[in-house]
Amino acid sequence: MTVNRRTVVVALVLGVLSAPLVTEAQQAGKVYRIGVLSVASRAASLHLIEAFEQGLRDRGYVEGRNISLEYRFGEGRPERLPDMAAELVRLKVDLIVAANDGHVRAARQATTTIPIVMFLAADPVGEGLVASLARPGGNITGLTTDVTLETWGKRLQLLKELVPKISRVAVLSNSTFRPNAARWKPTQDAARKLGVTLLPAEIRGPDDLQSAFATMVRESAEGFIVFQDPVTSARRSQIAELAAKNRLPAVWPSREGTDAFGLVSYGPDRLHLVRRAAIYIDKIFQGAKPGDLPIEQPTKLELVVNLRAAKALGLTIPPSFLARVDHVVE
Repeated sequence: MTVNRRTVVVALVLGVLSAPLVTEAQQAGKVYRIGVLSVASRAASLHLIEAFEQGLRDRGYVEGRNISLEYRFGEGRPERLPDMAAELVRLKVDLIVAANDGHVRAARQATTTIPIVMFLAADPVGEGLVASLARPGGNITGLTTDVTLETWGKRLQLLKELVPKISRVAVLSNSTFRPNAARWKPTQDAARKLGVTLLPAEIRGPDDLQSAFATMVRESAEGFIVFQDPVTSARRSQIAELAAKNRLPAVWPSREGTDAFGLVSYGPDRLHLVRRAAIYIDKIFQGAKPGDLPIEQPTKLELVVNLRAAKALGLTIPPSFLARVDHVVE
């Protein structure tokens, strides 16, 4: 059970996308075909699928009536993205939904004309996917997840607050996911201030989980931070199981991690971002050009703690900490 506590406002939303709750499709009677790229499995994506389709319904788009959804799942294999994107292009979809930077890159390589809407991109400007947040240009627009890189240092600070004696923290990271490179510096800066040693634990694919946790145990890690990417997102349940087995508190950048038995998370509400992707889709179907639609950054960050995980780890969450959280998983 989750208890809603409060909302932390951290940024101003770009208001250009405000629109009535429900709009009619651009062309009466037209059925739009939407391709959806996901490196995860369908089972691991059900909560995102539900949020996405609810967002579409809120804008007046219902599958079988005025839209047709073509999902392609990579089953945790990022190398499958280019072929899946090319398949969607061959199907002549009207628009492609691509979750994060890797998905967007694969979609852009497959087409420079079909509109692409992203909703969980980490650094689309730094990755060279768009010209700027205010005016992306080309055929790409959507939403980002990273407000500032400093939030990565904040996550380490939260772990230290909950486990004051912790001194060795692993970083579960995929070095092939390019946005992770920028996440290291703020995390290292925070580690120096907190007197914490960081221990890299590499995971490039689903087969690396066991070896990554073996590294944590061998290096005497006392907890770990997850640099979320398509691989770690798709395997969050297995990560939670291994964390529980090895009694390691975990910090995630999204609530999905705490729902999967992570100790604490701090980051944007990803389900909210997924639902808002429907606003971009509607704008494009109404005739807007993707490159003219400003990319939206999160308007709030959520602090979530899992009391069941804390109990299993033998940790007591201070009342002062609980007073600050937005959601408690019990």
